[in-house]
Amino acid sequence: MQFMMIVKADKDYEAGIPPSPELIANIGRLSEEMIKAGILLQTGGLQPTANGMRLSYAGGKRVVVDGPFAEAKEVIGGYAVVEVPSKADALVLAHRFAQAHVDAGVDEIHMEIRPMWGDPGCNPGSRPS
Repeated sequence: MQFMMIVKADKDYEAGIPPSPELIANIGRLSEEMIKAGILLQTGGLQPTANGMRLSYAGGKRVVVDGPFAEAKEVIGGYAVVEVPSKADALVLAHRFAQAHVDAGVDEIHMEIRPMWGDPGCNPGSRPS
């Protein structure tokens, strides 16, 4: 099953402060290990919302708003797409990603782990194992 692990942004992220060299090294080592194991499909970090925009459609009208956005706690800072046998396995990997942040001195981290549509192991209306 494929899961997206989403790391939420924090105030440093939104301020444009890049990740520490230690965090980059920790994530790099973990990513390399997961690539060799064949479970990491993709990973990436996003720039602050000040460099982005939001697009919405309502009532037949399109609205584009340039960043930054006020709700930083709801902003995605980075992500990883993994392929593992179960939801429990995805949670184990998420713990490892979170620990890589903590080991680099990150004081607080919030993540979401969500199954992806279109994966043969995740059918609409079913709950992943």
